[in-house]
Amino acid sequence: MVAAKPIVVVGLGKTGYSVVAFFAARNMPVVAMDTRDEPPFAQTILDNFPNVEMCLGKLDEIQLLKAEKVVVSPGLPLATKEIKQAQDAGIEVVSDIQIFADYAKAPIVAITGSNAKSTVTTLVGLMAQDAGLHTAIGGNLGTPALDLIDDSVQLYVMELSSFQLEATPNLNPLVATVLNISPDHLDRYDSYKDYYESKQVIFNGAKWGVINLDDTLSAPMFAQPERMVGFTINEPENNQFGVCKQAEKLYLCKGKELLLESGLLKIKGSHNRSNALAALALGECAGLPMNSMLKTLSTFAGLEHRCQWVRKVNGVEFYNDSKGTNVGATQAALEGLGPDIKGHIVLMAGGVGKDADFQCLSDQVKAYVSTLVVYGRDAQLIADVLHQECKVIQASSFEDAFSKACESAKQDDAVLLSPACASFDMFNSFEHRGETFVKLVEAS
Repeated sequence: MVAAKPIVVVGLGKTGYSVVAFFAARNMPVVAMDTRDEPPFAQTILDNFPNVEMCLGKLDEIQLLKAEKVVVSPGLPLATKEIKQAQDAGIEVVSDIQIFADYAKAPIVAITGSNAKSTVTTLVGLMAQDAGLHTAIGGNLGTPALDLIDDSVQLYVMELSSFQLEATPNLNPLVATVLNISPDHLDRYDSYKDYYESKQVIFNGAKWGVINLDDTLSAPMFAQPERMVGFTINEPENNQFGVCKQAEKLYLCKGKELLLESGLLKIKGSHNRSNALAALALGECAGLPMNSMLKTLSTFAGLEHRCQWVRKVNGVEFYNDSKGTNVGATQAALEGLGPDIKGHIVLMAGGVGKDADFQCLSDQVKAYVSTLVVYGRDAQLIADVLHQECKVIQASSFEDAFSKACESAKQDDAVLLSPACASFDMFNSFEHRGETFVKLVEAS
């Protein structure tokens, strides 16, 4: 009897561990592999799954070529030499999301975009739960996809990154969206075009597509969903979702139908109106009742580290947008908060820029920012690009940046941490960065 070929799992972080556990629980042969000598979950795999073969410190080409399929964690590019060789040899190379799609029995709401994925995913998940559905929420947000597989689940709401989608050719969701596109991860992709096209995979096999009418790059380019609905922060046409003005008040609306006064949203700013509309469109396509969705919207207070109001100190508001890890997120934060701030914004930005073009921030900085305090690895680069738009101060550390931002802020101003950069030059994660900011605010 010929032994079954193994599933080779490459990358032994949180996602890789979930894949190993998934297949091991089904008594399928697994080889766990990582280029690191001591990846985060290697010992846990050895303890819990002693029959799993382990290969550390390199990608073993022989093992890869013997695989039934290779499941690659999102941190490893498909262009990696050994992975490419396996693909060229006819070995199926997929993400954990593709395995999830193959096994999930309930409909999938699939959400990607450069920014706001977590907020919209959480909103739609809460809407579904409030409507009484057994809903599983995860993917790139929180719980790994394969940990969610359960026959009792009635709806999956999944946040998906471009890295995950690269190796997910057949997702087949009930409804899919690319919320928005702005430059990100250009240190991984050969071009901006390659980056945004990677997100388009989300529409493969989708019954419904939800389209951001304010962002042409969010529309399906290749696979066309059976039906589509759009959202815009302007007055909508036909039966699309948008924003209407009546008696000097703004309302979320569908066509001419007023749904909810914008002022009743706890999440503020035009970017959050867009997020709310996207969630409504996604939820409606998934069959959620409108009354339930509007109730959720009126109580949702937002996520930590996403334009999160921290506190007011001596007339100055402090906002934590540490999740603003690219220029598009910082643009959205400035455009969202700027019109609502009586004074000006003192912006804290810096970290690892991922080859981003900070010139994209020029208009928003000029319109809303009085002082830009830069820190971290790419502080000089940000300063060089934006010094003509506002006063720029360079800081020697994150704590120094916070101190200089406080000194620069006047009555009715806001200090906004929205770094436009990754955090790993100074912090363990964007959460660590945001928590540090919040602690500094609370101690001031």
